[in-house]
Amino acid sequence: MHIRAATPTDIPHMMSLERQCPTAGHWTEELYRKAFQPESAARLLLVAEGTDLRPANDARSPLGFLVAHHLTPEWELENLVVAPAVRRKGLGKRLLKALLLTARETKSSVFLEVRESNAAARALYESAGFKQTGRRQSYYKSPSEDAIVYLWTVT
Repeated sequence: MHIRAATPTDIPHMMSLERQCPTAGHWTEELYRKAFQPESAARLLLVAEGTDLRPANDARSPLGFLVAHHLTPEWELENLVVAPAVRRKGLGKRLLKALLLTARETKSSVFLEVRESNAAARALYESAGFKQTGRRQSYYKSPSEDAIVYLWTVT
């Protein structure tokens, strides 16, 4: 398994992955392209690859990705997506660990919102040391659902 910086050529794969995941944030191609622009706010865009995890008939493309936005003095985790076929194999944990390492290096905390019903993601965040700090009523649409707000602080 390998984590690397995403490039604009990864955008179609990132969009394909997020479309496979109903709980992921769904961005337009334009939003992804803007995230790669040098004048854009500081963002961390990572992709996870791993031929050891890839189904035999799958093309060589990222199996997961992470997008985070640096809003000094903290990072906002905007999206973390892992292909359904390779979940529970440590990809999400590795992507999250890369973000937390960057947060340590920048002496920043990390916050995020997650659907209340997304138990797998919530368990991942809690296992990484995130603490629930709030709730946003009816934050998500289609379907309407509360967001749980989490915070991770540098120790």
